[in-house]
Amino acid sequence: MSTDTADRNVDASPTIKVEIYDQAYTVRSDGDPQYLKELAEYVDLRMREISSGTLTVDSRKVAILAALYIADELHQLQKIHDQADEQLASRSTECSELLDRLLKVPRSLDRPTSAS
Repeated sequence: MSTDTADRNVDASPTIKVEIYDQAYTVRSDGDPQYLKELAEYVDLRMREISSGTLTVDSRKVAILAALYIADELHQLQKIHDQADEQLASRSTECSELLDRLLKVPRSLDRPTSAS
């Protein structure tokens, strides 16, 4: 019996049982079990939404449509995130330039003048 390091690492990972679209799955993960269960519930929800809106009963087709739906959500959120990053970078540059201009104001303007 050989014990490869990779095999030992896989065996060391805890297993988590989840149910998606009436199918039970055992998943090995070092991640948070509750998080993995929430992901499974999300996939299950999307699959059920898609199956209720289509005539197909083929679970593979429903899974593929759900994957496309979730991929679209991901890409839309990434697009929003990228736009927010661009806006933040632009605002940061504007603030930095404004601060540079303010700091370059001659100090003589800050001193009170003596009354004659």
